[in-house]
Amino acid sequence: MAYDTGVLNAQSEASEPIRRGPLRPSRLATARSRLGGDTLARLVQFSDLALLAGLFLVRWLSGGMGGAAVLLAIASVLVAAALVSFEAYQLGARERLHRHLYRVIGAVGGGGLMMLTFVSLVAPADKAPDILQIVDWCLTAVALLCASHLAWFAYIRRLRRQGLLTPNLMIVGATPAAERLVAAALASRDVNILGIFDDRGSRSPRHIFGVPVLGKTSAVQTHRLLPYVDRIVVAVPSGATARIAQLIQELAPVPNAVSLLMDSYDPQSEQAAHERLLDMPLAHLAGARRGAMQALLKRMIDVSFSVAGLIVLAPALAAIAIAIRLDSPGPILFKQRRHGYLNEEVVVWKFRSMRTDMTDYAAARQVTANDDRVTRVGGFLRRTSLDELPQLWNVIRGEMSLVGPRPHAIGMLANGKEASKLVESYAHRHRMKPGLTGWAAINGSRGPADTTEAIQRRVSLDLEYVERQSVWLDLSIIIKTLPCVLGDTATVR
Repeated sequence: MAYDTGVLNAQSEASEPIRRGPLRPSRLATARSRLGGDTLARLVQFSDLALLAGLFLVRWLSGGMGGAAVLLAIASVLVAAALVSFEAYQLGARERLHRHLYRVIGAVGGGGLMMLTFVSLVAPADKAPDILQIVDWCLTAVALLCASHLAWFAYIRRLRRQGLLTPNLMIVGATPAAERLVAAALASRDVNILGIFDDRGSRSPRHIFGVPVLGKTSAVQTHRLLPYVDRIVVAVPSGATARIAQLIQELAPVPNAVSLLMDSYDPQSEQAAHERLLDMPLAHLAGARRGAMQALLKRMIDVSFSVAGLIVLAPALAAIAIAIRLDSPGPILFKQRRHGYLNEEVVVWKFRSMRTDMTDYAAARQVTANDDRVTRVGGFLRRTSLDELPQLWNVIRGEMSLVGPRPHAIGMLANGKEASKLVESYAHRHRMKPGLTGWAAINGSRGPADTTEAIQRRVSLDLEYVERQSVWLDLSIIIKTLPCVLGDTATVR
């Protein structure tokens, strides 16, 4: 593979090895725990709309608006539109507070000025009270919106310090395009670049502007940084179709989103781009894509249903805990490390259903009919799936969702082989958070998956859900779960 590497090879002469690089945060946060920039911008915008609507309602209910009610309603709409036009929701890392507040003040002033001009032109003599109402409303709106944006600005700065906002990238290909991307990231600080992978071996540079080259592309799949990566960017020339196809094949088992960095100087590349990164066009190659609002709605459903469930089921949970304690010695709860979103390792909680001295943390042996490891109470809990209820706490913590692919134990075996090795696309089920229930569960794929065929069917159903996921599908699965679980007496669980 031939790259123009004049600058890059010069950088490789540095005698001191690069370990972390200038674009790796001091504290790494998993992709699951980070808040997307689009989602945050929508939240700030919703907050502004709520403030404007609240200000209008307070004035209207107080009866002090008189004939200015319609004018102030229009002014509210104009200000909301002006906030977008003045880029008040472009909350970049380099944005300065005073400049940001100027945008907010300019948006309110612009909306108010348009209304004042309209009133002055239409009825300059008769509308003096309305003019005073508009001026007073503008001053109040400026104070409220500036205070709100000041609070949001402080909150966003805190998120950035904790590594919970800025997206993390990995780059494949130590090319001039990668060099441009790293330079843009260093200038804006709107993305973190954790490392670069390149297949030229000893001819690869050790770093690009301090961002380290961590190994070959084949090392991406098992790299310890993968659960912290939001996107893998392929930075080879967009015209190298054979090489791109090869890289797509190598990265196929990876659950993370994979994008191609397009040539920003090529008009055809601009047309083929799906989105932009640091003002550079990107084409989506692999990995599930979800809108910010869809993800936010799913999270709201998860939290509200889980909190309500824990409150309503509190007496039943206490009764189960007492029954477990009386039935056999050992802890009430059982915890096990399982794979979560983007292969993140999470600790999943269950009610203990096995004898303590025969607990199988590694899932080396899956449960069978009349399994001597299962206690009497545990058998009932497993048949009714009540042993899974403590996972509502995992949902509240954000490690799981109410609906999604079921989390499998790390290293789970099927036919004596690791389940994740039996299906190449196995890790694609981790493109969403694991679920308490899921599409596979209501379609008969419940209990042990101890054969190659069972693993293949479950993965197929999980991937079907990942592709089709929507709020309505989630609600449908939640409604169907209870009849499916209670009506299934044949499956060993």
